[in-house]
Amino acid sequence: MSSPVPGQTTAAARLGLGWRLHGDGRTVTPGEVVTPRERLTWPRTVTIGAQHVVAMFGATFLVPLITGFPPSTTLFFSGVGTILFLVITAGRVPSYLGSSFAFIAPISASTNQYGPGGALGGVLMAGAALFLIGLVVQFAGTSWLQRLMPPLVTGTIVALIGFNLAPSAKDNFMQAPVTALVTLASIILISVLFRGLPGRLSILLGVCIGYVTAVLRGEVDFSVLGTVWREQGLFGLPPFQAPEFHLPLMGLFIPVILVLVAENIGHVKSVALMTGDDLDPWIGRAIMSDGLATVVAGSGGGSGTTTYAENIGVMAATRVYSTAAYWVAALVAVLLSVFPVFGAAVATVPAGVLGGAATVLYGMIGMLGVRIWVQNRVDFSNPVNLTTAAVAMIIGIADYTWEAFGLQFAGIALGTAATLVVYHLMAALARGRGTVGSDPLAPDTTRMPSPLG
Repeated sequence: MSSPVPGQTTAAARLGLGWRLHGDGRTVTPGEVVTPRERLTWPRTVTIGAQHVVAMFGATFLVPLITGFPPSTTLFFSGVGTILFLVITAGRVPSYLGSSFAFIAPISASTNQYGPGGALGGVLMAGAALFLIGLVVQFAGTSWLQRLMPPLVTGTIVALIGFNLAPSAKDNFMQAPVTALVTLASIILISVLFRGLPGRLSILLGVCIGYVTAVLRGEVDFSVLGTVWREQGLFGLPPFQAPEFHLPLMGLFIPVILVLVAENIGHVKSVALMTGDDLDPWIGRAIMSDGLATVVAGSGGGSGTTTYAENIGVMAATRVYSTAAYWVAALVAVLLSVFPVFGAAVATVPAGVLGGAATVLYGMIGMLGVRIWVQNRVDFSNPVNLTTAAVAMIIGIADYTWEAFGLQFAGIALGTAATLVVYHLMAALARGRGTVGSDPLAPDTTRMPSPLG
């Protein structure tokens, strides 16, 4: 673990403030990294922080655009949530908390039934549950989570959440097929034509190209910008809204926390691998921080948060893991959120652009689940694994619904429940009866990983 910064006060250490200068502060020599408790000169740190803003911007804004939440409010709470994360983890874990795509389906479903307030209540409940899990992890470790959610279970839940969103992507796509197709094609081409940061920002750049296309085709209404300027001026706080609580929504939102837990653990371990720091003692705090940030967001009108892989990509490219850069990114996000016209301009992105981007994003979420299977060599010749994934995926993709005791459970909730119940029940029966030759938890070592995967 990184040692304390010489001369740093105890209070500053608790807040994760005060960074030692890395070398001369201007260069990173080959083979070295700037650790979380180090920084470059402030001009360079600000520049890298700005890159983190760009990296998180596209995905963070797409969630409120798709769900109908105010973009500026979501941006505000993503900045505030990141600050909470950095303080609670004492500056040991570099991460940006942006909008989680796992919340799109439950937010959309609950908004249709209970309005935005009901959706915010669901976000807050999910955040509270995530915080409690983080608290348990902090004191009991992660071994129980690994037993509850082995790679087969985690991958299945992530996959069914992504594929469950497919109808939403189609609905937006078909409202303006030409614009959607241009957006989709731009994202695809940029991701393979450009290296470095431009390639990683393919979704953001594709949305920009799609937006220009929509403007040329007369699909964008700019009249709202003048209205916002007249009514709110240059500066102003984003719109806030209080949550409403409806117990039936727990079945929609609670499954999302399993994805958030997996994301947090995966991201912390990825950063630890790249920096050489032992960050396992901070996993519980990271999950707690994400839960608290989601509670705060749900309390005022923002989307649920999660740690962002996009920003981990920026760190891998720059080899700068300084949490000082994340403080810069968080403060910039908060500052941008207090420009009402900026938020209103983002909200003018039309359905066709969203449909093109969502076609890629939702598919990527689904394929991330498949990637978890591949990376962990999940053995699908074992009927326990095969049957679990098969049943859960169909329930999630087809969006099965079930009502019981006054509660309604939709595709994601049922798919998640099916994953956990079917897997653990089949595994227990198979072990007891000796009907399955191999351990479903054991990776398939008889085959080498696919050269394409």
